[in-house]
Amino acid sequence: MKIKVAVIFGGKSVEHEISIISAVQAMGYMDREKYEVIPLYMTKENAFYAGEDLENIESFKDIPALLKKCTRVILMQEGDKVNIVRYPLKKFGSSVLNSIDVAFPIVHGTNVEDGALQGYLQTLGLPYVGCDVLASAVGMNKYVMKTVFKDNGIPVLDCGCYNQNDFEDLEGLMDKIEARFGYPVIVKPINLGSSVGISKASDRDKLADALTLAFTFSAKVLVEHAIDQLQEVNCAVLGDELEAEASECEQPLNGEEILSYEDKYIGGGKQEGPSKGMASLSRAIPAYISDEMRDTIRTMAVKGFQCLGCNGVARIDFMIDKANGNVYLNEINTIPGSLSFYLWEPIGVKYTELLDRMIKLALKRNRENERLTFSFDTNVLAGVKLGGTKGAKGSKM
Repeated sequence: MKIKVAVIFGGKSVEHEISIISAVQAMGYMDREKYEVIPLYMTKENAFYAGEDLENIESFKDIPALLKKCTRVILMQEGDKVNIVRYPLKKFGSSVLNSIDVAFPIVHGTNVEDGALQGYLQTLGLPYVGCDVLASAVGMNKYVMKTVFKDNGIPVLDCGCYNQNDFEDLEGLMDKIEARFGYPVIVKPINLGSSVGISKASDRDKLADALTLAFTFSAKVLVEHAIDQLQEVNCAVLGDELEAEASECEQPLNGEEILSYEDKYIGGGKQEGPSKGMASLSRAIPAYISDEMRDTIRTMAVKGFQCLGCNGVARIDFMIDKANGNVYLNEINTIPGSLSFYLWEPIGVKYTELLDRMIKLALKRNRENERLTFSFDTNVLAGVKLGGTKGAKGSKM
């Protein structure tokens, strides 16, 4: 019997469209001999839709028309199963369209990759691919993430975290940043990926613009010193916190000082036809680094992955300061664009195998969780007296 895999994508995120690209790519490579693939699209209003047309990237050129051909659904737990149920429910007959064995979230950004969706799936009791709630949340918060890495002896750049109250006194905030970091600096929203809202500032006017842009996307922003002679290198990791392995390393080749959203997904406007996501980015694989540096980055990537308790596939982005050879872990992407399949093929792991191993890791984690105790019989409520309408204040416990 085939395993029913619900691929969940979209959602209320500025990276909504990138999620669609990544998910359609992945569904095209899943082993249909092993898996029954069920696409579940989340609109930007977080409504779920099911339908065969959701596997066709061309259908998303007109989303309103696409949704008319699909069925709005909700997920409902019934016993030990999670069903996909038509919404609104039918007045007569069953509204159940299908059931799910394991969910495969292929989502990017705030509200979906940050633990919110993972928490929903966990509450349903539904096994899911990828990082759990905690690892997802920490991986999305760039400041907390850096703190955990630093505590585990992984080199990261010094940074400052600022909120909306700081931004209300823009001049004062810029004074603090100049005194601490000087120029140039990188300003980024604390909880977004795909380079959304990130910019470099080399003077006060550009700093004001950078802060304004970053605060447009997030209530908190991160500021750190910008490396002048920067070389970016990325490496993916597959596994869990007990056993994991690193992929080949890549070096993005971009014309900008910072790898922009356009560099990653649009190719600076030069690409013809539909985007292929991160797979379309101009890159060098393997990266232009020494064997020693490659070993250092791959080892550090696995350590970073495991100290956050990650699961499935994550991509870890590094920065090399070519002026002194220092390497810093920049950030982790717990659900990377295109699932970083292009980093595994050079070492012999095809995309279909990669997806298969990610699903197996999800089922392994579920088996391990089923051995844990999350509740036990107790007679606490039998002895509770709340004292009428006084609530807890009248308790005699």
